[in-house]
Formats: sequence, C-alpha cells, structure tokens
Amino acid sequence: MKKMFLMLVSLVLVLVTVACSSGGTSAEDLSTIKVVYRKYGQNLPIEKWFEKVIGDFEKAHPDKNVELVPIQASEGDFFAKLALMMKSEDTAPDVVTEDTFMINADAAAGYLEPLDDRVNKWDEWDQFHDEVKKGVTANDGKIYGIPYTTDTRGLWYNVNIFKKAGLPVPWEPKNWNDILTAAKTIKEKVPGTIPFWCNVGKASGEAASMQTLEMLLYGTEDPLYDAESDKWIVKSPGFLHSLEFIHKIYSQGLGPEMSQILAGNAGNLLTEQLMPEEKVGIVLNGSWLTGTWGEEGPAPWPEATKVYHFTAMPTEKGQDPGFTSMSGGWALSISSKSDKKDLAWEFIKLATNKENSLYYVLRGGELTPRRDVAADPEYRNAPGKVFEQATKFLDFTHYRPSHEKYPAVSTKIQAAVESVATGRLSPRQAMDQYARDVKAVVGAENVIERR
Repeated sequence: MKKMFLMLVSLVLVLVTVACSSGGTSAEDLSTIKVVYRKYGQNLPIEKWFEKVIGDFEKAHPDKNVELVPIQASEGDFFAKLALMMKSEDTAPDVVTEDTFMINADAAAGYLEPLDDRVNKWDEWDQFHDEVKKGVTANDGKIYGIPYTTDTRGLWYNVNIFKKAGLPVPWEPKNWNDILTAAKTIKEKVPGTIPFWCNVGKASGEAASMQTLEMLLYGTEDPLYDAESDKWIVKSPGFLHSLEFIHKIYSQGLGPEMSQILAGNAGNLLTEQLMPEEKVGIVLNGSWLTGTWGEEGPAPWPEATKVYHFTAMPTEKGQDPGFTSMSGGWALSISSKSDKKDLAWEFIKLATNKENSLYYVLRGGELTPRRDVAADPEYRNAPGKVFEQATKFLDFTHYRPSHEKYPAVSTKIQAAVESVATGRLSPRQAMDQYARDVKAVVGAENVIERR
C-alpha cells in the first residue's frame, strides 16, 4: 500500500508539472487576447486607435484583457515573422492585422479563420463597400478579414517648388511625358531639390512593387495578370515601358540618392523629414500620408495639404480613362490556431464599428471602407485630409491580383525595379530576369508573354 501511495503521489506531481509547463493554459491566458500589428515608427495612429478600442473592450468585458504584440520590422520581415507566429499553436495570436494582398496566401496556408458565419449574423457588415469586401475574400470564396482601411494612390506635388520652377498650379498632368518634363524643369530651376520620388528599394516591399511599378503598369495597356487565361504576364510592352520610366528618373538624376531611397526607413525619411522640409517636388505615393502630418501623427504639420496638393496619376499616353490608381488596405483577421476566437471576434466588431472606424481614419488618413463613415460630415470635411479627392480616384483604381502566388511574384517585381533604378540591369534585362524568376515561382505553364 505504501508503494502504491508513493506511486500515486509521483503521478500527481508529474501531471501538475506538465499542466504548469508550456502545455498548460493558465487562467490569465484564457482571459487575455493577443493582437499583433506592425510597428514602423513612433506615435502611430494605429496604436492610438488600439488604445481606444482596448478601453472600450475591457469596459464591455471587465474580466478580459488585451495584449498588444508589436512586430518592429520592415514590411517583408513583418509578413515573414507573422506567418511564423501563426504556424504554431504556442505562438499564434488571436487577432492579426493583415494587408489585404496577403489574405489569399495566408488563407491558403491555413493561417486564418473564415468569418462567413460570423459576418452573416453581423448587422453592420452591410455598411462595408462591396469592392472592399472583395479584398478580404480569398479564392475559395470565403471571407477572412474585416477591412479597417482602404486607399488610393496618386501624385503629391509641392506648390511652392512648382511656382519657383514656373510650373502651373494646379497641376494636372495628362501623360507620363508631362511628369518627366515637370521633373526636369524642377531639376533645372530649383537646384537642391529632389525632383521626383518613387520607391524602388526591395526593403520598401509593396511600396516598390504596387506603389511604383504597378501604378505605372496599370496606366498602360498591359496588366500584371491575365484573369481570362489565369496566367501571369511576364513580358509585355507595358512592363518594359514602366521600367523605362523608372530608368529615366534615376539615370537622369531626377530621383533621390540611392542611400536615401534604398534604406529601410525610406518611407519615414520622406514623410517625416524631406516633405516637411520641402525638399521634394513630386511624390508618387498614397492618400494616407496626411496621417503622418496630423496633430497626433509622428510629424505634425498643419500646413501640409496647403503645401503639397494631391493629383491623379495619368495613364501612359493619356488614353482612356485618362488616369489610374491602385488600391489596397488592411483588415483585422482571426488566427486559425487561436483558442479564443469568439473573444477575438468581439474585439474586431468593436474596433471596426462606426465610432471607432471614424476615430481611426481621422487620425490615420486612410480612406474608410464603411459607407456610413464616408457620409459623416466630420469625415467629409476633415481639415488637413484629402478624403474627398482621394475617394474620387476609386472610379479608375485597380487592385492587385487575388492570387496566392502574388506575394512571391511581388518580391520579383521589387528586385526588377531596384535593379533598374541602381543601373545594375537595363529595363529589358530586368524584364527578362523577372520573367525567369516568375516562371520559377509559378511554373512555366502559368505565364504568358505579350508582344
């Protein structure tokens, strides 16, 4: 009996030890949800937003807590680290911020929880624009996120620099040649100024592929992907012309120094230092920049939208519809390996309701995905923002291919853009290399060439 008693005690101790180790779940774990986001600077609007939402959430759920888990990394590193976290039940967060271009790939990898049953019972889902909903719908037809931003892209130009250069204000370029002419004029008339800024470094991630190459490409006759044949277009006149435009900017000294544009902090350098100091004439970028210059942003600048105006990006030759843009956005998703999915859903609903959505976009500068927020006078008339004008760009905007291979293809675009900007490859050589790289990623049977 004594031996049996000692064996029983030993067994209990083993079970207690296992329960207290990584395999067990504490009461604190069950009452706390973890929210992961990318931290790319200080005093970020998203952090202000989360602080407000957490206060509302913990007030509604007094026995629950929210832990923010920032990942301080470049865009590409953020996606890689987030995927690594979501692979394991031990490290998977509950709520994740997803760039909508990653949703299809992450859903296909099994990282995200489908939300169809939840949104079908949510009376606010009808307030979200249908076009924006497409960005959170994967190829399997299921919804994997609730959008909290959308955006458009265009050209920011400095009114004071344009006047010094003798260029017209307002400026409404009709084709690419108008842009190049303006940049050359600035170089000649306003020395010491960067005539034209477009992101070209691999460290900039989507800012180089979507914000630069695709903004140009979708102003030509050739898209990135042919939906009808379900194949990637790896060579086309439009792709070559887009690379040639980038080559002209950087080979003719119309762009920034390579040390500036290839740095991992190029985006922050531009918006927090160079633009406020009025060192850049024209910037190819997004509608959300005003969030940086807002009262609560990382670089408050009340006069920003009086100094820099936002105008539409023209098509290559001015062909219909005359202008082009690219749109994306971010969403809140639930990790498939979360053990607190219901609680995570409550947080997401609260974060994306009308009140909190309005709170975020007024500080962040992004466009709202909600109809009711878009109609709100506080949003429509927000000082220092370009909401009304940027929303008009949705009439001629484009979206990245909703394909699980897009993130991998995007990295090949970034490599092609950087190689041309640095002069390492000619535009045609870079397109040839891009074609080889994409064939290796998606398979030779899944690509086509256009002459």
